[in-house]
Amino acid sequence: MFPAVSFNLSAIQADHLMLAATGYGVVFMSLIILYLVFSVLPHLLEARFGKKANDTEPASARAQVARQSGEVNASIAMALHMYFTELHDQETAILTIKKAAKNYSPWNSKIYNVINFKGTVR
Repeated sequence: MFPAVSFNLSAIQADHLMLAATGYGVVFMSLIILYLVFSVLPHLLEARFGKKANDTEPASARAQVARQSGEVNASIAMALHMYFTELHDQETAILTIKKAAKNYSPWNSKIYNVINFKGTVR
């Protein structure tokens, strides 16, 4: 009913091998090109946008800015700490549990249709 399936290496023509080699070549060449682009891109961006004209300020001014930013960072961290510690309310540990009345549901009465209480088996 079904024909026998067998793998015959001699039936593969040179065109199929050339197509496979071209496909693998395109994939690997595109990977190499992407690697080169991503490895060179940070250097190009740093050369273009990294150096600005006003980077000529003295080292003492940069140290003063760093010291001020440290104070700013400390005040921001303290404000965040105070905010997050005041976020939760103080709650008592008293739990109230109320029993809910079990309402009739046709789902819990399905058992009566399954079990035969008369003792007869059909």
